[in-house]
Amino acid sequence: MIDRTKQQTAYLSGGCFWGMEELVRLIPGVLETEVGYTGGDTPDARYEQVKTGRTGHAESLKIVFNPQLLSYRHLLFEFFRMHNPTTHDRQGNDIGTQYRSAIFYLNDEQKHTAEEVIKTVDASGDWKARVVTEVVPFKEFFRAEEYHQKYLVKNPHGYTCHYIRRLDLGETK
Repeated sequence: MIDRTKQQTAYLSGGCFWGMEELVRLIPGVLETEVGYTGGDTPDARYEQVKTGRTGHAESLKIVFNPQLLSYRHLLFEFFRMHNPTTHDRQGNDIGTQYRSAIFYLNDEQKHTAEEVIKTVDASGDWKARVVTEVVPFKEFFRAEEYHQKYLVKNPHGYTCHYIRRLDLGETK
């Protein structure tokens, strides 16, 4: 039985949140996912505002996970396998600040782990350019509209530019 009192939360942004959520929710140890907006300054951000790229928010994923089954470090390596962390404000055809790669840390331990993982990923040479993922403090998360939640479960033929790349990224080194 999973001890729900030991769950942790992560906030990640790697492009369109539909594709990210679909892949993350399948990682063993992930308990819950929720898509939304974080990293901006507009109160109670909504999709119609965020899609303009003027609110400062990124399409993001709230991930609740069991650290007994999934470490934050391993979650970050999976994050770097499912999106291109070397493109600034872009994933596939999606372009704009709302599609940037970012890790929104909740505490110093998450910040330190994120910085270490980025160094490891860069040193691996698996990505041919340097990682541009932002590591920034978490401010606030605004849950996206219901039609965005589990979008690719509801619309299995919907658009996504995300997939798992078979990269080592230095995780096993």
